[in-house]
Amino acid sequence: MHVSLDVDALDPQATPGAGPLVPGGLTYREGQLLMEIIADSGRLSSLDIVEINPILDSLNKTALTAVELTASLFGKRIL
Repeated sequence: MHVSLDVDALDPQATPGAGPLVPGGLTYREGQLLMEIIADSGRLSSLDIVEINPILDSLNKTALTAVELTASLFGKRIL
């Protein structure tokens, strides 16, 4: 399974450095849950991460969110 982590699918509160910013996207926790479900499947074979714009980001929040979601995708649990 290939995962394309497009950070602009998340709500702008979690990813202010993505574009375009559209309210109503996935919450941070919903993103984490999706990554954990994929990790549990054992079927991940590749990943790409897109739409991080450091110029628009605030205190590197978007990049840190992407790293946390990626860690969950590789098996890290937040609870």
